[in-house]
Amino acid sequence: MTAPQSVRAPAGPARPSPWRGQAPVVAVVALGGALGATARYALALHWPTPPGGFPWATFWTNVVGCAVIGVFMVVITDVWAAHRLVRPFFGTGVLGGFTTFSTYAVDIQKLVDHGRAGTGLAYLAATLLAALTAVWLASTAARRVLKRRQP
Repeated sequence: MTAPQSVRAPAGPARPSPWRGQAPVVAVVALGGALGATARYALALHWPTPPGGFPWATFWTNVVGCAVIGVFMVVITDVWAAHRLVRPFFGTGVLGGFTTFSTYAVDIQKLVDHGRAGTGLAYLAATLLAALTAVWLASTAARRVLKRRQP
């Protein structure tokens, strides 16, 4: 009499390691986001907005962050073949954590709640215009500088 043989399921394709897929991307976005948000928070502590006052810290955070995004995108698309985690870390993480749409929206609501609807509307429009202008100017300037540096 022979011993019973165990029944094995047929071997399927090996599951890819999560570290080869999205896990590293999520990790660097989280790390970058923590760094960017910490920098934004430090700026807000250093430059607080009085009740009903214009939120200059948030305004300049968003404008400067957008300018850096403009330069960064030119550099990683036109100049530097960056590692696959650089854009998620710095672009999405650091700059995404540094710039803030949610605080911008809360600041507008606070201005309206303090009877400063006109200032809130001006802040809404000025931030949008300044942020878009900052991206355009920074990316244009970066391209011009890079073009001059080419032989």
